[in-house]
Amino acid sequence: MDITALTFDERDEFKRKSIAEKAISLLQANIDISPMVIDGSWGTGKTEFCHKLINLMRGNDTHHLIYIDAFKADHANEPLMTVLAEVIKVLPDDDSKQSFIKKALPTLRYGLKTIAKAGVSHLLRQDIADVADDFDKEIQKTADKAIDATVESVLRDHVKAEKNLKALQTALGEITAVKPIVLFVDELDRCRPNFAVDMLEIIKHTFDVEGVSFVLITNTQQLKASINHCYGQSVDAQRYLDKFVKFTVALPETVDTNAHRESIAAIEHYKNLVGSSNLLEGLKLFECGSIRTIEKIIIANRLSFREVETIVRHIEIYVTLAQSNKLQKNTILGYKVLTALAIAIYSIQPEVALSILQKRINAKDIGNFLGVSNLSKDIKGRPDEQELICYMLGYTALHNKDHFTPTEDVDVWKQESAQYFRGPHWRTDDFASICSEAIQTLTMC
Repeated sequence: MDITALTFDERDEFKRKSIAEKAISLLQANIDISPMVIDGSWGTGKTEFCHKLINLMRGNDTHHLIYIDAFKADHANEPLMTVLAEVIKVLPDDDSKQSFIKKALPTLRYGLKTIAKAGVSHLLRQDIADVADDFDKEIQKTADKAIDATVESVLRDHVKAEKNLKALQTALGEITAVKPIVLFVDELDRCRPNFAVDMLEIIKHTFDVEGVSFVLITNTQQLKASINHCYGQSVDAQRYLDKFVKFTVALPETVDTNAHRESIAAIEHYKNLVGSSNLLEGLKLFECGSIRTIEKIIIANRLSFREVETIVRHIEIYVTLAQSNKLQKNTILGYKVLTALAIAIYSIQPEVALSILQKRINAKDIGNFLGVSNLSKDIKGRPDEQELICYMLGYTALHNKDHFTPTEDVDVWKQESAQYFRGPHWRTDDFASICSEAIQTLTMC
């Protein structure tokens, strides 16, 4: 699915449309909130949210809306050229493009760093060729001059550079006087630290123009790490960032479900992925312990959307690779639950998966993965489901076996684990072998 075409009307499982509407109202208001940051951890759906926000705002037709994937432009090492190339794309005709290019070139000449000719050629081929042929030609004419310029010569021509910068800002102002511009800069947290910091500096010093707004879609913690990488750990990265960022919108990790309870957004993502997968239709992964176990794993490990996607992808791979007799066993509750657990472990903690294959399980690792610290002494008739899984796998654990060995109601724990495999005649008391079998399937051994 092309996420650039997605709208909240098509899919809004995390109930984020209201956040986008509020962000749009701020961007359209007469308030200085640029740059605005949309903050979220890696894998929490920031890029999809950004495209949905853009598509929602596009319906109002109040601004030029520009999307920039900073990570794709990272190799060019020239954030100024990256941004200006995208601005040119929104200009209405060739004459306006030519006029803007003419005013932008002097600033680009003084902004370009001393880089190899081959590097400039690569930059032109990769990032400028599809913008405007004339822009490409004019840049090539100035490339040799830019290469020969040194930092010292740029400093000597500081006054002239400032004059050129003002000319560029005036040209931008002429565009925004007709229709303001909002530039959405995505994936900044994935860029090399130097490029990310350069982009911040360019935004602050070059694009401080009325009618030009920036929205940075990023992981703020990673961005601060980039700042420290460039300037050292002694620099207060948050205070440095505060010089640039005017307002931050944090994407929530929870969402209100129809049952009016708080649910981890990643759980809803898991349900949607499983529900839309043709390969997983027959496995009934929403039933009973399988969904509850995945929910516990997501919560205990604070899994991101990408990690959830990895688990679902590995379940699909397992279904594709598994033999028919394995899939038949998946109708048994216990087999299904332990298989889902093993696939999740393989996806998120491969070192624990290896310990299962090598029959050197550490019972505490299983407990930590499920968010269980110990067995309850008072089980009140039935053991907790996740504690029961820890008991079953701890049965053959090499390390910390006693950690999940019951001292009371031993028969109840045995009976409940047997109940997990009621139905067909297939039985086992080597529960770890079920996990091992699933992991072996994924490793294609």
